[in-house]
Amino acid sequence: MKLKFGATACARCLIAAVLMLSFAGTFFADQKNQKKKKDQASNAADASASILTPAISTQIDQVIGEMLGAFQLGDIEMMHKYYADNATFVSGSYAPPVVGWQNYVPIYQAGMTGFQGIQLIRRNTYIYNTEDVAWAMYQWEFLSTYNGKPFSAEGQTTLIFDKVGDKWLIVHNHTSQVIPPAAAMQQSATPQQPGQHPSAAALPNS
Repeated sequence: MKLKFGATACARCLIAAVLMLSFAGTFFADQKNQKKKKDQASNAADASASILTPAISTQIDQVIGEMLGAFQLGDIEMMHKYYADNATFVSGSYAPPVVGWQNYVPIYQAGMTGFQGIQLIRRNTYIYNTEDVAWAMYQWEFLSTYNGKPFSAEGQTTLIFDKVGDKWLIVHNHTSQVIPPAAAMQQSATPQQPGQHPSAAALPNS
């Protein structure tokens, strides 16, 4: 009887073990299927988001284009939409950096005096970004008339952006004008006359 009872107990243990393994296999299979479905849903959501949301570089490129459009029109209010209030600007002359949008505005206004029909052509734009910070570099050509005479200049700009909410705002602007060697020699040999428009101020940071 003991042997029979022992055999019955062993059989029951084996059956229980088989059932546990069966349930465990079913449980893990269900978990795997649920994870697969979640991954598929997540991938679908990511794909949908990538379709609906423009790439960051495209957003930055659009911000630069609209900001430069406002610059050419002399529309200060529109330009301000793309700059943070605490933005910094590298000075166009040998002077300390300009800190704050309100301090930049009078420099911009003074620098634009006398110019008409401004065209600012942007070339070779390179944009990089992390999650909330981006920076862009590009070359530009400035075409206009200054006091009725043709004026042109070339240079390059680096902009740093910070993401504030869903907007990318410019927090730093470093614009430099490239002066041809012959013009640089002539400029250094010619004393600055009172009231003469300095080339550094003629093209404000843009």
